[in-house]
Amino acid sequence: MKLRFALYCSYPRSAVYRSAAVIALALAQATALAAPARAVNAASNELSASDQAFMAVRDAVRVGDREKFAQNAARLSVHPLAAYLEYWQLLGRVRSGDPKVATDVAQFASRHADTYIADRLRFDWTLALASRGDYQGFEREAAQLVWWTDDTQFRCYQALSKFKRVNGSQAETAAREARQLLANLKDAGGEGCLALTEALLAAGRISVWDRVRALVEQNQLDTAKRIGARALDPSGQAVDQKLLMQAIDRPAAFLTAHERRLTDIQRELAMVAVVRLARDNPQDAAEYAGALNLLLTPEQRGIVWGRIGHMAALRLMREAHEWYRRGGDHVGIGPDAARVDEVLEWQARVALRANDWKTVKTVIDRMPAALRADPTWIYWHGRALRQAGRAGEAQEQFALIAPQFHFYGQLAAEELGQPLALPRRAEAPTAEEVAPFEGNAGFARAFKFYELGMRLEGNREWNWQMRGLTDRQLLAAAEFARKRGILDRMISTSDRTKTEFDFTQRFPAPFRDSLVQYSAPLGLDENWVYGLIRQESRFIMNVRSSVGASGLMQLMPATARYVAKRLNVSNFTPARVNELDINLQLGTGYLKMVLDDLDGSPVLATAAYNAGPGRPRAWRSSLSKPVEGAVFAETIPFNETRDYVKKVMSNSIYYAALFDNKAPSLKARLGTIAPKAAGTTELP
Repeated sequence: MKLRFALYCSYPRSAVYRSAAVIALALAQATALAAPARAVNAASNELSASDQAFMAVRDAVRVGDREKFAQNAARLSVHPLAAYLEYWQLLGRVRSGDPKVATDVAQFASRHADTYIADRLRFDWTLALASRGDYQGFEREAAQLVWWTDDTQFRCYQALSKFKRVNGSQAETAAREARQLLANLKDAGGEGCLALTEALLAAGRISVWDRVRALVEQNQLDTAKRIGARALDPSGQAVDQKLLMQAIDRPAAFLTAHERRLTDIQRELAMVAVVRLARDNPQDAAEYAGALNLLLTPEQRGIVWGRIGHMAALRLMREAHEWYRRGGDHVGIGPDAARVDEVLEWQARVALRANDWKTVKTVIDRMPAALRADPTWIYWHGRALRQAGRAGEAQEQFALIAPQFHFYGQLAAEELGQPLALPRRAEAPTAEEVAPFEGNAGFARAFKFYELGMRLEGNREWNWQMRGLTDRQLLAAAEFARKRGILDRMISTSDRTKTEFDFTQRFPAPFRDSLVQYSAPLGLDENWVYGLIRQESRFIMNVRSSVGASGLMQLMPATARYVAKRLNVSNFTPARVNELDINLQLGTGYLKMVLDDLDGSPVLATAAYNAGPGRPRAWRSSLSKPVEGAVFAETIPFNETRDYVKKVMSNSIYYAALFDNKAPSLKARLGTIAPKAAGTTELP
C-alpha cells in the first residue's frame, strides 16, 4: 500500500480540515503540544528506543518525510501506540479522496473496536463523506459515532443532511432548526456550515441579510461578501457590489452617504454597516443608528440596537444598557435571530451591572428554554423574582440548583439559608474494584502519551475509558489515577459521579507543607491558593500551557523573572520554574502582589492572575456604582476569565470545608467591587 503523507500540509478545502476539532487534534498529534514535546525530545536519551522511534514517526508525519516514517515505523509493531501510525496513514488517504479507503476505514474500526482512535477515524471519514456530498454515507457513519456529535461542522452537516432528505412541512421544520443552529454558533464559517448556508439560500429558506450580518459580527468579512453577493433587489437585480463592499469595508462612509433616504436594499446594507461599525466603535455606530432610527422598522431597530448594545456590553460601556433598551422588545427576538443566546445573555449582564432587576427578569424570561435552564440564569432569575416581591417563586428557583456543586449552586444554597455541607464520603474503593484498571489497554496508551509529554492525547484516551462507568467504577478509576500520581485525571474522573462522592479526590491537597510554607507568611488563604492551583494545573507539576505558562501555578516566563527579581530569589533560572518550591514561592508571591495591587479583593486578584492586572483594573473603572462580587464576576467580558474566577472562588469554599469542616459564605468572600480609576501598575 502506498503511503500518503500530506497530512498536515495543504489540502483541498473541505470541512474535514476546517473543523476546529479536527485541526486541533491534527496539530496536537503532529506537534504533541509543542513545548512539552520539545522537552521530551531534548532528553530523548531517556526514552526507550521504541519511544524514540514513535516520536520520530510523529515528526515524519508532520513534515511529510516518507523515508523517515518507513524506517521508524518498522520498529513499532508492538508499541502501545502502534495504532496511531495506521491512523495517520489512513487519515491522509481519507483527506486525499482515495476512493478505496472506505474498506480500510471499516477494517481499522473493526480491528480496534471500542477504542478512541477508531471513533476518531470514523469521525474524520464521516466528515469527508459529507464534504463530498454523500449524505447517505454520512448518516450511516454518523449513527455509529460515540463522540464528536457536538462538533460545529458535524452539526452543520447533520442539519444539511436532514434538510436534503425531507420535504413538505418537515422541510420547513428542518430549515427552521438549521437557521437556529447557524444563528447561535460562535463560528459558522467552516465548510459544513457554509454548505448548509448555501443550501438554505438556494431554497429560499434563509435571509441573505441575516447571514451577512451574523458573519460580519463574527468578523468573517470575506464570507459575508460572498453571501451578500447573492442578494437581489425587489426587481430581481443583484445587489450593487460596490455598495456591499463599502458597507462592509468602509461602514462610516456608507452611512454618511445614505443617512437621509434609503431604498429597501440600502436599508439592509445600512444595517450591515452599523453592525460592522459597532465591532470597532459602538459609540459611532449608535450615532449613525440614531440618525437611521425612523427609516427602520421596529424589528430592524431591535436588530441594530441589539448588536450595538452587545458590542458595547463586551467593552463594559455604561451606555450599553440604554442602547439595549432602545431596541425594545425586538432585541434578540425570534428563534432565528443571529446570536440570540449571546445577545440576551449580555443584555441580562448589563442589566445586572445597572441594578435593573426588572430588565434582568424580562430578558431571562425571553431566553430560549435551554438557555433559561442554565444554573447561571436560574440563579439570577431567582434574585430578580425576589426583588419583585415574589419570594416563594424565588425560593423555587434557588431550590433547583442549590444541591449542585458549583458557584451558583453554592450561592443558591446561601439564598435558602442552607450552610454548605460536603456530602458523606463514599466508602473507599477496594483493591478488587481498582484491579481491572491496572490492565486496561486504553489507560496504558494514556500513560504512554503522558510519558511522551503528549497530555492532550493521553487525556482523550483516558476519557474514552470513562464511558458508561458506574459511580463505584469512577471512584475506583479515580483512585487508580491517584496511585499513579495523575491527579488531574483523578479530579476529572471523580467529578463525574452522581450519587456517591469523595471530595478528597475532587479537591486534593498535595504538597501542603510546602504550600503553607510560602503562603502563610504572606497572609494568603491556603484555601484560595489551592482553589487557584486546582484550576490552573490540576496539580500536574510539569504541565505547560499553549502560551508558555509552566508548573503548578502556571507562571509565564516574564512573570517568573519579574517576581524572582522582586523577591531576590537566589540562583533562579527559567529552567527551575517547574521545581515545586520555586513555583510555589513565585506563584504565591505574584498572587500576593496582585492582591495588594487590587486593594485586597480576591475576586479582582483572581481575575488578574488569569488575565493580567491591567484588565480587572479597567473592568472596575467602568462601574458606575458598587456591585456585589457575584455581579462583577458574571460580567467579566472574557469568557475564559469569567469561568476561571467563578471556579477558583467556588473551589476555595470546598477546600475550606475540607480543611476546617465549616464552609464560609461565598457571597461574603466575593464581597463588593466599587468603582475606581484604572490607574497604572508595574505588575506584568
